[in-house]
Amino acid sequence: MASLAKTLLVKAITLVVVLIGVLVLLAVIMGATGLSDKMLNSILTSEVQEYKQQLLRQGKDIAAIEKAVEEFKKERAAALGIDRPWYERMPQLIYRLLVLDLGNSRTLQSSWGSNKIADLILDRLPNTIILTTTGILFTALVGIWMGLYIGANIGSRADRVVSILSAASYALPLWFVGLVLILVLAYGPKILWGVQIFPPGGMVSTPPPKEPLAYVLDVMWHLSLPLFASFIVFFGSWAYTTRNIVFSVSQEDFVNFARAKGLPEDMVRNRYILRPSLPPILTSLILSLAGSISGYIITERVFNWPGMGSLFYSAITALDEPVIFALTYVFTLVYIIARFILEILYVLLDPRIRLS
Repeated sequence: MASLAKTLLVKAITLVVVLIGVLVLLAVIMGATGLSDKMLNSILTSEVQEYKQQLLRQGKDIAAIEKAVEEFKKERAAALGIDRPWYERMPQLIYRLLVLDLGNSRTLQSSWGSNKIADLILDRLPNTIILTTTGILFTALVGIWMGLYIGANIGSRADRVVSILSAASYALPLWFVGLVLILVLAYGPKILWGVQIFPPGGMVSTPPPKEPLAYVLDVMWHLSLPLFASFIVFFGSWAYTTRNIVFSVSQEDFVNFARAKGLPEDMVRNRYILRPSLPPILTSLILSLAGSISGYIITERVFNWPGMGSLFYSAITALDEPVIFALTYVFTLVYIIARFILEILYVLLDPRIRLS
């Protein structure tokens, strides 16, 4: 038990080092390339121009305006940290992120008007969980179930059909499938018969329903096309990957030995095949769920879904440095937690793993 605790502690420390390393690498890339300074200078220029326009509308003297603008520019430059080199600004930003002080956005706001990055994440994260996390979980569970079935029946008709479908679905990008579904199932019936079967995008109708049940049903209606697109693209890969894992384990010597002992086939399948197959399957599932928190930038743009992916896109296009750093930190932190959970599950599920 002490050895297990020591090993997990070492793993945790290693993952924390990885987390800090990602932040430092991002800071060096943005600082050394001058991207950080460009972002801050763009923000400063915008603020100075807006302040100058306010003074001009007040009808003040030109000389007084220029003097006030210069003083305002110096104050804002000091507040933004432009008067200091990037390697002096970045350690403070990294420390704030590590203690979960995400700070404020310089350009973006939540749906209730807050510019706190924590509020931005709380505003968009549930939407991403509804779309990407739900889609991945549903598709993965169905795909894993089918993969377990065909993995135990290699060469069957179901195996051949799923193999062909998985090859086809793997070649299709999610955004392309989304566009096709919007064209065929959203705009097509509307143009041909004047019936709106599926909405082309968005999360709720405009205006949104006031009744709670009607609101939930409306969200599910808008979710149907993105969820269908996700299922088409990812089902085949989940099923085929699971099938190959199960087939590979079923060829191991310990499985053949269990069959040679005359054990019932159900016991061989459940104890000697499925259990050793779980670690790689769970690895893909948990890491996919962790990655889903970041959202799908292009897919969310295609379906006009206000999730984490579109938030990241907005932060990049607006050159909002604090939001970019904060989101990168949150996504990496979720990944680190998922990896640590996997380390524990490996020990519980796979009897072949021995920690020294």
